[in-house]
Amino acid sequence: MGRYASDANAYGISDRSGFRYRLKDMRLEWNGFLVGEDEYESKHPQLSPPNVPADPQALKNPRPEQDLVQQRNIQWGWNPVGGSTDNGINPPNNLVATGSVGEIEVQT
Repeated sequence: MGRYASDANAYGISDRSGFRYRLKDMRLEWNGFLVGEDEYESKHPQLSPPNVPADPQALKNPRPEQDLVQQRNIQWGWNPVGGSTDNGINPPNNLVATGSVGEIEVQT
């Protein structure tokens, strides 16, 4: 095993500013920089967000609804604009869009 010299009278150079500090007064930051005491910045909490598990979205043992055709046979839209042309709707569909085109005469 190697031995190290005493840092009582040793100096180090700051990785942030390049200033000279006593090695015993320097501090190691979270990013690996060795800096002077007056330059030290602790790690901000936003740099280590908490581990949040994913939201479960699948259902265990799902069962489809019965008679979906009848449940989905509804009128949708708004009067006078509609979108369904299914004649099997009860009450009768009054939302069917209708339109007509006129004639244009151009004289020169």
